[in-house]
Order: sequence, then structure tokens, then C-alpha cells
Amino acid sequence: MALDITEIQKIIPHRYPMLLIDRVDELVPGESAIARRNVTAHEEIFNGHFPGNPVMPGVLIVEALAQTGAVALLSLPEFKGKTAYFGGIKNAKFRRVVRPGDTMILEVKLDKIRNNVGLGKALATVDGQKVCSAELTFMIG
Repeated sequence: MALDITEIQKIIPHRYPMLLIDRVDELVPGESAIARRNVTAHEEIFNGHFPGNPVMPGVLIVEALAQTGAVALLSLPEFKGKTAYFGGIKNAKFRRVVRPGDTMILEVKLDKIRNNVGLGKALATVDGQKVCSAELTFMIG
């Protein structure tokens, strides 16, 4: 199942400027999601991070991964209309910078869902190269 931006906005509450995924290419509710983020030079963050050397902040890469995982989790009927919050970030590793013009592929596989808590493994890539990996915990509110 694929989702465009309007369908994503029906699942997660994020809006500009904090909606950090553009499309979901694959979705298996409660199991996994693969999304993409097209990074553009027009984003305000690049005015200060860094002038003359634009680099996507790592925290925004992790947030894009979390939003991808939130789509997988909140697409379950029992979580419809809820919000997924960070419960934890473990073993986050950054391997490559992301710059304007890059398209990040964001993959999250949910390992466990118990009550209102979900655990998943996340991976961001650009052109097949690892950008960031992390273990994410989601709390459903």
C-alpha cells in the first residue's frame, strides 16, 4: 500500500514545517513502512545549518524515521486518531551527511507492539548508502 501526502496527514498529526516525509511507498499496518523525504535547498533550516555548507541535522533525520514508524503504527485501527510520541532512541548512528538534492529512503520495521508501546528498527539511506540507523520506541497517546 502506498500513501501520498494527503493520506499521510490523515494518519499522523504533523504539518509543515514538521512533516518530514513526502510519500509512503510501502505500508504494512502494524509491521513496517518505507517512506521517502526529498530534501530541498529551499528549507529554512539550511539558512543556519550551515551557511555555505548545507547539511540536514541528524535530529531531523531521526524525526523523519520516527514519522515513518508512526505511520506504520497509527495505521492500525486501534490507534486511529492517536499520536505517537518518542519513548526512546537507542543506538543511533550517523554514517553520511544529507544535503539538498538528496532523497532519503526511510525504513522502519516494528519488532514489537504491546499495549500502547511499539519498538522498531529504523534505517535511512541515500542512493543505497546508509545515512542513519537507530532503534526507536514509540508511545501512543
